[in-house]
Amino acid sequence: RQQKWKSSVSTQPKMPPCDFVPEKYKSYPYERMQKIREQNISPSLQMYYKKPLLLHQGHMQWLFDYEGQRYLDLFAGIVTVSVGHCHPKVTMATQNQLARLWHTTNIYMHPSIQEYAEKLTSLLPDPLKVVYLTNSGSEANDLAMFMARLYTRNFDIISFRGAYHGGSPYTLGLTSIGLYKHGVANGFGCSTTMLPDVFRGPWGGSHCRDSPVQTVRKCSCSEGACHANNQYIEQFKDTLNTSVPKTIAGFIAEPIQGVNGAVQYPRSFLKEAYQLVRERGGVCISDEVQTGFGRTGSHFWGFQTHDVVPDIVTLAKGIGNGFPMAAVVTTKEIASSLAQNLHFNTFGGSPLACVVGAAVLDAIEEDGLQKNSEDVGTYMLLELAKLRDKFEIVGDVRGKGLMIGVEMVTDKDSRQPLPAEEINQIWEDCKDMGVLIGRGGLYSQTFRIKPPMCITKKDVDFAVEVFHTALQRHMEKAA
Repeated sequence: RQQKWKSSVSTQPKMPPCDFVPEKYKSYPYERMQKIREQNISPSLQMYYKKPLLLHQGHMQWLFDYEGQRYLDLFAGIVTVSVGHCHPKVTMATQNQLARLWHTTNIYMHPSIQEYAEKLTSLLPDPLKVVYLTNSGSEANDLAMFMARLYTRNFDIISFRGAYHGGSPYTLGLTSIGLYKHGVANGFGCSTTMLPDVFRGPWGGSHCRDSPVQTVRKCSCSEGACHANNQYIEQFKDTLNTSVPKTIAGFIAEPIQGVNGAVQYPRSFLKEAYQLVRERGGVCISDEVQTGFGRTGSHFWGFQTHDVVPDIVTLAKGIGNGFPMAAVVTTKEIASSLAQNLHFNTFGGSPLACVVGAAVLDAIEEDGLQKNSEDVGTYMLLELAKLRDKFEIVGDVRGKGLMIGVEMVTDKDSRQPLPAEEINQIWEDCKDMGVLIGRGGLYSQTFRIKPPMCITKKDVDFAVEVFHTALQRHMEKAA
């Protein structure tokens, strides 16, 4: 038996075929690229892997490096390539617009901003019908904070610990992951509250979250009751009663936390929290930068999975499939609070960006990508859950659609994060076998799987086999 187990590990999982042939790489040699990187590019821009990848072409869910090696991309440029690398429809629309008009700014009309605003807002429920286009998620969240404060005439905003809402000086106050904090004054008027994390937090059970896979924690809640949710809501009330004034500007949350490793809350938490915030005069902001555009599968927007309608929604990443664009969508009343004085964005809503955005929406619909996210994502979650049951170090598998987290632990009882060097080994091994995955969590202990939404079940079989092989090898080395 021992012999058979070993031999199953020595064979390399076979990558699904792909008929796309990349162009020949023609730029500088790898070593020169590395040298330029060291001398001319800010060291704060850290890279993945011991030997960083030099990629030069992409096609749908595939990436190709300078030597022509092919990789299955399960991180999509940090959850940004929504419909696939160089999607032909989006590429063609962009090329046509490039030859027609790049830029005018918002002091004139051009067709694509109106066309896109109508198309985008038609996908959001009433009264979320007014859009302000920006260039990045940080910028969108920055503006959402600003609008919340202007509209309510209050100042304090609450976010979850473990949240990531951007790296601009303003949004850094909402972002609550130590690695992103710099030693400068930030976060004036921002308060964090306990993260209702049903795997790692103090409370959690086996029915809490909206996912095909629940935690390994047990609970004795009767049908329709959730002890963990009640406890976390008490903590939220505690924040409202101790850390902020009687009236607040708002509360911001991702429907599923992204950078923190696809963390999900108890099912009814956001609904109850929204009500408490509105009682205090605050507005509710849903950060859909990672969960939007059908990625969760069952719904187009992450907030819909919680049965809530926010007052402000922020969008970025997948909105442009890799083109820099973002948006704040809100109500007429909240939007008008910004119109009392000037607020201008030179590049926001450019002719190019709006054409890209519209083509992305068309591709999501025509390629059936929301349904694909649900089908392929659910399949992947259930396959990964088998690995969780087999390996002690796979502590939690969670998520919804193609927004998936796999949290690595020393053991399931303590839920202590697996040491970095062990995680790195598994991660590097997956890359060497042709699968790229992201990392997240406070201790970088969670693998983040958020691929382009066009991936197939065959791709999942390959990826899970690769992950399985890497885990087996790791266990052997450890033994």
